[in-house]
Amino acid sequence: MVPDVSTGSDSRGLIVYLFGPGRRDEHTDPHIVAAWDMAGAPDPGRDPAATYTQLAKRLDHHVDLRTRELGGKKPPQHVWHCPVRTAPGDRYLTDAEWAEVARRIVHATDIAPEGDEKACRWIAVRHADDHIHIMATTVRADGRRPRTHRDGQRAQAECRKIEAEFGLRRLKSGDLTAPRTPTGAECAKAERQGQTVTARHWLREQAYAVAAAAVRTEADYFTVLQSLGVKVKTRIGPETGDVIGYSLAAPGDTNAAGEPVWYGGSKLAPDLSINRLRERLPDQKVADHPRYMPDPAEPWRHTTTAIHAAHSVLDAGDDAAAQGHLAAFGDALYNIASATTGPHRAELRAAAMAFNRARRSATRADHQAATALRKAAKELVYASSEPGGLAIALLFATVHLARAAAKWHEQRGHEQQAAAAKEALRHLQAGYQQAATPVLADLARRAPQAATAGRFEQDVRAALPDHADRILADPTWTALTTTLAQAETAGHNPRRLLAEVGTQRELDSAEHPAEVLNWRVTAQPNRRTQAASSRSTISGTPSMSATPHPPATRMATRPEERSRHR
Repeated sequence: MVPDVSTGSDSRGLIVYLFGPGRRDEHTDPHIVAAWDMAGAPDPGRDPAATYTQLAKRLDHHVDLRTRELGGKKPPQHVWHCPVRTAPGDRYLTDAEWAEVARRIVHATDIAPEGDEKACRWIAVRHADDHIHIMATTVRADGRRPRTHRDGQRAQAECRKIEAEFGLRRLKSGDLTAPRTPTGAECAKAERQGQTVTARHWLREQAYAVAAAAVRTEADYFTVLQSLGVKVKTRIGPETGDVIGYSLAAPGDTNAAGEPVWYGGSKLAPDLSINRLRERLPDQKVADHPRYMPDPAEPWRHTTTAIHAAHSVLDAGDDAAAQGHLAAFGDALYNIASATTGPHRAELRAAAMAFNRARRSATRADHQAATALRKAAKELVYASSEPGGLAIALLFATVHLARAAAKWHEQRGHEQQAAAAKEALRHLQAGYQQAATPVLADLARRAPQAATAGRFEQDVRAALPDHADRILADPTWTALTTTLAQAETAGHNPRRLLAEVGTQRELDSAEHPAEVLNWRVTAQPNRRTQAASSRSTISGTPSMSATPHPPATRMATRPEERSRHR
């Protein structure tokens, strides 16, 4: 059961909508199921003599009295509106049950506490099987305004109780950090235009993807959005001349007058406000990427290392730092998906979108603590190619961090965020399986000779004696021998390398310890390449160059991500 509280100033306009045919003739049998006074509330849906104006005047009675006291000035935003909808698949509620729902919600939100004769006037209108609209005018009989602070959260809490008592589907409790859901009108508009998502949803995804890319400043952020066809409007402070807010409009999304439909950044999602964006761009040096990269796999390796470090932060007990790393991980998922070229890319993009709800909570994030992860992930924007097994090692790390994120949120009672992290985890697991299965099979096919494999077995028993039997019995052991042979060729000592990667995190809980070790070994740098890079740097000549692609160019050249007609 989902309540959605909002406020306005046009009581008659809302009444006209509630008792009218709806935007698509979807309102059937609109009528009042509960009110402050069922005898005193004229019902335009059931009483032929009742009119919208009569009902509006009765609801606004206390507002009009207060207006006369204020000298003809109506209180601002005096219309309180709260649609309440059951979840898909829930049973049909009777009018009497909806009436009880309405009375409990106006009591919980202080609109009309039970037994308070001076409470605000309100009505509950039902015009469909699965929801009602509660409308109130927020001026009491004694002229005071009700205490509606955190009314949305209180309405949610009451709905959780109602769900349990009515035998309805139990939804996840929120903490007021979720983005606004598209309205019915927005959904209807998208459907008419043949769009798969609403303009609000499309803009939110574009904004997240651009914020995750290697933009240095908010000016870069706006420029890249405009390169994707998004209209940008900034709000300038009158005294300072600085940007204090911004709004976005999707291409082709206009109102009846042909004007763009604007959505403020904070209305798309709480962490897309101008102030939250600035917090996520604390270190502008990240975009000053070197023109020459000795090893094009470095961005992938750096991101893998940073994600492993983020996993440790979630276990460290610093909630602000952990929340900062979860926000950075959300950005990293967008960049990983953008840099990926395989068929599993769709799963990674779905994971990034799903994790958006898990990237923020009521805990204020320490973004500075996650600078390393954010910087490493931004380097992926400049990655020239996807380096095979190392890219899968990175994906393997994201699977484990998403699982840790779900656990972290669950431990703190963040139900919606935990559910979102689990959804992202499912997409990441699917993407990992698509990408890893053929690679692991190929590694097993290219296994070294028996003598070399036997030597690596001795290395495992010496370096990781407590886990050796499980590692050697793991079906992925054969693939690991190939990876160890490659690491040896790259200048590593296999025994020392196994001891090193075996202590990065515990192996006791790993279902396939050889698979875990395989990707940890894969993520280690090539020592021979490092040595060559060091020599070339000393001589003043870079060993190889990679010209980075500007983020705006890379994003703009993907038409499937620019168009809303997907």
